[in-house]
Amino acid sequence: MDNEQTFKTKTGFCHILPDKIVLTRDGIIGNVAKVTVGNNISRILIIYGALSLGLFYFAFDSYKNGQIAQPILFGLLGVYLVYGIVKSINNSATPIIDRQKIKEIKFKKAIAGLTRSRFEVLFEDEQGKIKKRLIMLPGSLTDGQNETEKAIRIMTEEKLITNR
Repeated sequence: MDNEQTFKTKTGFCHILPDKIVLTRDGIIGNVAKVTVGNNISRILIIYGALSLGLFYFAFDSYKNGQIAQPILFGLLGVYLVYGIVKSINNSATPIIDRQKIKEIKFKKAIAGLTRSRFEVLFEDEQGKIKKRLIMLPGSLTDGQNETEKAIRIMTEEKLITNR
């Protein structure tokens, strides 16, 4: 593959080609992601939905038994999971994104100890719907700072980042 630029991601590598972006999975983390998510996030959203239903059931059951702290805790966790489902409904796990279909790419800086740096790619899928693909960058324990700088440099050189 000529004219290819590559940087590390959380689960593998991102290859920037002249006509597309290809995300590959590598190593143990990539294999786990391949099994759990595949190329579609609906499976993980269904799991989150089932967990939130279970939390709401336990909250209601605890409330019926006269407890106060458990229903609040379970209810808040259930609401948090439902919020995550709603926020993620338009996310995609597609490994190949056609560069002509990309609407914008934003870089989100990490919050130390809480989140990872990432790129948010808004693109049009085959059905014409706008989807969001997250490209998670390596964390601080895996040389994340240097890999993030390399990724930003590559995305800037390729004129893909819209918020820098």
